[in-house]
Amino acid sequence: MSYEATRNRVETYFDRTATKTWERLTSDAPVSGIRATVRKGRDEMRANIIAALPDDLRGARILDAGCGTGALAFELAERGADVVGVDISPQLIDIATKRTPRKLDRKIQFSSGDMLNPALGAFDHVVAMDSMIYYSAADIANILEGIAPRLGGRMVFTVAPRTPLLMLMWRAGKLFPRSDRSPTMVPHTPASIAGKLERGKLRDLGRVTSGFYISNALEFTS
Repeated sequence: MSYEATRNRVETYFDRTATKTWERLTSDAPVSGIRATVRKGRDEMRANIIAALPDDLRGARILDAGCGTGALAFELAERGADVVGVDISPQLIDIATKRTPRKLDRKIQFSSGDMLNPALGAFDHVVAMDSMIYYSAADIANILEGIAPRLGGRMVFTVAPRTPLLMLMWRAGKLFPRSDRSPTMVPHTPASIAGKLERGKLRDLGRVTSGFYISNALEFTS
């Protein structure tokens, strides 16, 4: 499936199916035990992504690619960064905009659209938490190489790691009709993505496993 086709499926899923679930998961509202493990894992991964960036973010322009409801963007802005938050889902952008603390209004710009849009400009750093988990290794390599000319520092992003459990879920998901399932995560190893890159370097930053949440952070530098 092409990048554009996958992107469109992700937009449809979040705007028509999962908006309310995602809004609740990314809030302080009570959630089920399984979703609580996902929330905990996402909190840990968000902290790991921030830790991979320079301590002093004052004045840095950062792209939050696939910003969702804005949690990572808020933390980056709190640390002094000027954040451009982009998500393919207009409904998630609406939630992020409504949740923005007033003191951060001038530090964050949210918009819906394609995270690869060159009109967004150049950035000191780019973060992409769980927004590239639906794409093939070739698509991810194209994303990284497409952003590279506009990237001054590093891009920190996550992928679904290639574990026995995720491979089983991936294969099982293919048994269901497309209309009955969410976009399928595509498991990767760092080597599978690095092997598709024609330029730039990739570094493994480690994995977070919390119940049903399994994610691997990677760092790309051009």
